[in-house]
Amino acid sequence: MLRSCGTSFRWADEAPAPTRVLLVLSFRGQECPRHTFMFIDEAKIRVKAGDGGNGCMAFRREKFVPRGGPSGGDGGRGGDIWMESSERHNTLVHFRFNPEYTAERGRHGEGSKKTGRDGEGIVLKVPVGTIVYDEDTGEKVYDFSHPDERVVISRGGRGGRGNAQFATSTHQAPREHEEGRPGEERNFRLELKLLADVGLVGYPNVGKSTLISVISAARPKVADYPFTTLEPNLGVVLAGDKGKEESFVVADIPGLIEGAHTGSGLGTQFLRHIERTRLLVHMVDVSDSSGRSDVVKDVDVIMGELASFGADLEKKPTLMVASKIDVANPEKLKKLKQWATRKKLKLYPISAVTGEGIDKLKYAMAEGVEKVRKALAASEETRLSKTTA
Repeated sequence: MLRSCGTSFRWADEAPAPTRVLLVLSFRGQECPRHTFMFIDEAKIRVKAGDGGNGCMAFRREKFVPRGGPSGGDGGRGGDIWMESSERHNTLVHFRFNPEYTAERGRHGEGSKKTGRDGEGIVLKVPVGTIVYDEDTGEKVYDFSHPDERVVISRGGRGGRGNAQFATSTHQAPREHEEGRPGEERNFRLELKLLADVGLVGYPNVGKSTLISVISAARPKVADYPFTTLEPNLGVVLAGDKGKEESFVVADIPGLIEGAHTGSGLGTQFLRHIERTRLLVHMVDVSDSSGRSDVVKDVDVIMGELASFGADLEKKPTLMVASKIDVANPEKLKKLKQWATRKKLKLYPISAVTGEGIDKLKYAMAEGVEKVRKALAASEETRLSKTTA
């Protein structure tokens, strides 16, 4: 246990093990400096709002003022604890080694009917996309889906009344006074879900990281073995004519394998980061490097894992992509095209190495994202019009 400035801290032994994520943003085709940082997407915190100050019992004692009467002031209110979403934060790492927060208590009341000063509150900053759960009940407290949202997560205690508040015409010298009410003490679980427009899904080593490195300034690890990607990667993509570009964020998550929902491979723990995506890009390897012979089965397995996750991911708008066509097996590509035709889906064959089909896929992503954005804006406008009517 550590103490600093009256606030206690403890090591979060139960916090999840840290991973690393590489976040690289590009603007107008220029690459920004790359930064590697601790990527923590879950945290547990304990907060304690300030207690209210005690009421004072005092009597006015002044020369030439007989029977001055009660003059005890009220206690101040304890400080609240707020939580606010911020675009300057990307992970929950700042809660890992500082999981306890205590607001200032209210000052006690004083004589001459002086009310105690209110305690100072605390504002905890979290990334946009953070969901706050009550650790004890499991109830969802708040979902920070927009920047600069602020809510009170723990309210300070009310200050106690001084004896001056109890004076009446028949009880002129009261000695009653109240203690301050205790502030709320709560335990929360924070869960971060990245806010991206497009999510890349598929088997390991199908070319997801290579694709995001080609269409954005992100530079994830790329290697010729499964599970090269061990944490989510984000990249900002620009599509459109110069000066009229549309930007969207693409999330590359670790690959899925059959049985991932039961814990095989890296499991489905990273699928939460594409829950909020507007569009999925399902990549299928049509070369012989995967060692799997049936591409249709590959598609069915991934869709089954998305469905097993339980967040309706399989119902999201999806673009089918045939990757590595520069070394494609013609039979696999033909079989995948036939399957896409039966399902009335458009297939985008690409090669991240030669660049074939990349621009066409980027424009398709941009169109899909814009279509969903307009649909969401229209539904939100309809909802607001109904509430104001």
